[in-house]
Amino acid sequence: MISLSTLSLERVPDFGQRGDLEWTTIGLMLVVLVAAIYYYVVKVADRCTCSKRLDGKTVIVTGANTGIGKETARDLACRGARVILACRDELRGREAETDIRLTTGSDNVVFMKLNLASFQSIRHFTKEFSSREERLDILVNNAGVINDGSLRTEDGHELVFGVNHLGHFLLTSLLLEKLKKSAPSRVVNVASSAYMLGALDFEKLDVNEGRVKSYARSKLANVLFTRQLALNLEGTGVTAFSLHPGSINTEIKRNWAGWLRALSPIISFFFLKSARSGAQTSIHCSVSDDIIPLSGSFFKGCQVQKLNRTARSDELARRLWDVSLEMTGLRSS
Repeated sequence: MISLSTLSLERVPDFGQRGDLEWTTIGLMLVVLVAAIYYYVVKVADRCTCSKRLDGKTVIVTGANTGIGKETARDLACRGARVILACRDELRGREAETDIRLTTGSDNVVFMKLNLASFQSIRHFTKEFSSREERLDILVNNAGVINDGSLRTEDGHELVFGVNHLGHFLLTSLLLEKLKKSAPSRVVNVASSAYMLGALDFEKLDVNEGRVKSYARSKLANVLFTRQLALNLEGTGVTAFSLHPGSINTEIKRNWAGWLRALSPIISFFFLKSARSGAQTSIHCSVSDDIIPLSGSFFKGCQVQKLNRTARSDELARRLWDVSLEMTGLRSS
């Protein structure tokens, strides 16, 4: 019989150490997996793969001084388009113009002042644009705001609905003749999947019902406007698309509630796409010829999406169109 005392301690397996090693390996594998998923979502997924050139084409991008608007403008400039940066802030608009020119090598990037919270500014912009530019091939209605109801437009409308919908409705309407003359052309409306939380009470369109509800309402209006616009433009060669860019790390965060702003660094790192990634669906809707038969559709991740029942309502879309004509003064002009 062999005495236990004669056994060498080195021969006794250290199961605790082995278990720690296995858990360390599993932990490292999980970290690598999470990092790979994060990289794919932020850097690779939902990329516009269309290589179409836009030489000789003219594009307007609203809110192009920052975020996905700026990245959309940068991409379209790289494709050879003449890009008009339609921005409210002249200083930042000029800075964006310089930056995009330097990074793309294009000298065909131009800032033009546009305040979507002012019907007068919109009318001045469209008049100046029409007199200076021979054509308009792509209109990207990108600019957007979130507000708690403390601000209104120059014309007295609730700011979020006024800028996100009415401002772009008026801008698009005043540029339709230029778009038709330049056909095939298109209108791209940057909406949001938040439209699914929205509702239209036509008696309260000028009432801010809180950040989330008011923003969602304006995005629902974007989607309905796109569908009715596409219907109205059938046979003209002008198509219209709306889209959800994704959850993007842009300056719209400045309008978040206080507690969300405090968590902004964490939310941005783990859950928000970069502006460049967020611009991909806008770019896809601007350049892809494959989607032309899908005019009026809503896109996400460069893929067409099914809308909910409210957003598919033809009656609601027609009524919104008529009310928008009245609110912007187009009905009487």
